[in-house]
Amino acid sequence: MSSENEGTAVPPVPSAPPATGETPAAPPAAAPPVPPVPTAPPAASAPTEQLPPVPAEQPAEQPAAHPHAAAYPHTAPDAGAQVQTQVQAQHQQPYAAAAQSGVPAAEPAGAWPPPTAPGAPGAPGGHGTDVWGAPLQQPAPKPRRGGRGLITAVIVAALVAGGVGGGIGFSLADSSSGPNSSTVVSAGGGSVQRAPDSVAGVAASALPSTVTIDAQNSGGEGGTGTGFVFDTEGHIVTNNHVVAEAVDSGKVTATFPDGKKYDAEVVGHAQGYDVAVIKLKNAPDNLKPLPLGDSEKVAVGDPTIAIGAPFGLSNTVTTGIISAKNRPVASSDGGAGSKASYMSALQTDASINPGNSGGPLLNADGSVIGINSAIQSAGDGFGTGQAGSIGLGFAIPINQAKFVAQELIKTGKPVYAKIGASVTMTEGEGGARIIGDSGTAVERGGPAAKAGLEPGDLITRFDDKAIDSGPALIGEIWTHKPGDTVKLTFERDGKERTVELTLGSRTGDN
Repeated sequence: MSSENEGTAVPPVPSAPPATGETPAAPPAAAPPVPPVPTAPPAASAPTEQLPPVPAEQPAEQPAAHPHAAAYPHTAPDAGAQVQTQVQAQHQQPYAAAAQSGVPAAEPAGAWPPPTAPGAPGAPGGHGTDVWGAPLQQPAPKPRRGGRGLITAVIVAALVAGGVGGGIGFSLADSSSGPNSSTVVSAGGGSVQRAPDSVAGVAASALPSTVTIDAQNSGGEGGTGTGFVFDTEGHIVTNNHVVAEAVDSGKVTATFPDGKKYDAEVVGHAQGYDVAVIKLKNAPDNLKPLPLGDSEKVAVGDPTIAIGAPFGLSNTVTTGIISAKNRPVASSDGGAGSKASYMSALQTDASINPGNSGGPLLNADGSVIGINSAIQSAGDGFGTGQAGSIGLGFAIPINQAKFVAQELIKTGKPVYAKIGASVTMTEGEGGARIIGDSGTAVERGGPAAKAGLEPGDLITRFDDKAIDSGPALIGEIWTHKPGDTVKLTFERDGKERTVELTLGSRTGDN
């Protein structure tokens, strides 16, 4: 039986009849009192309170016959329900039957006897089917009709107090199933289908083509990153700083989401671009490369999906949007003697943390638009330190990474575009200023020299992109291929000029 009583306090249950000088008159047969059902067995010791006598008359219009009837869900709310409860009471075992099992003898007929605890020896019905206050002269119950009366009473109670009715229903189910049984209600089944272009659909398609990379040097030191399948030959694209420790005499492994693990080797790495390619040894035949998108067509506000292993938690999927484009970023792995990487990055607020490095940044169609590479840290600045995501993540545009990866697969070495001039790397210049003497600031015979640039010139635009620093200029140059023709806008002696130049090339990181 439910222990809830809709907020009404229940008085102590007496265990003996009240001590009165006379027997109160029995109520009229047409309107007997409606007794409540006890929620706990009566105490074995003497009662602490006396139960008041049964009233001589009970008006038919009153909703409850007992002063505490509102506390129990079995109480009927109206006269019609009282008649129903009366029918129930006529088919319950009279209280006198309890005396046959050792309970103290009942008072003369008409007195208010204390009830036998539901479920106690001698109490019929078990589990709370007895009813308080049944007259002693009532006949023994008929099992079939008695059961029907109880069910009806429960239905009425459920209509009165729906919240408690749930508890009553559980009690009845438990009574019919045994003390060690329970009734469990489960939601309806049915298949769940997710659209291929939903986040869940994109993740389900892309995850099998991503790997968690573990790279260690000969001393067993290293870290964890992410990569994705680039082609069916087993080439995996990732960040340079993910595999940098294993480049010389190290060990690299790649683990797919299904748990299959492969040894791998570093095919080539580009420190300036922060791109590397590894190749699986004994690669499986069923590799599915991720489709590559067009990072030039990305717009601010486009949805993004990032896959990686943040802090070693493989196969993690996070979402966000493109929050900015062409963001100049200089990053470093923090290693001794390591050089900075420069990118004109895609900025995203998708949660990216250490371990996401090298993982794909996807668009809503599931195509790769960038390689997650760096985060803005609240304390450490740009880089790949162990600070967590604050919603500022940066990815290498896939158009640039694709070109770099193809060169690494072909030759094992990176090829960089260049203008052939040295520029300042500090902020606050309002552009990228060419520094050095006439022999070193501008490479003799190089693109800048051919375009007429001189030491002291301040480059302010590269094609249609504003340039506010040296890193910004380098990042924009490296989004192009050697041989591309671009426009440079610069200031000299307070005057603005624009020239065209053809980008040169440089092979290797040195």
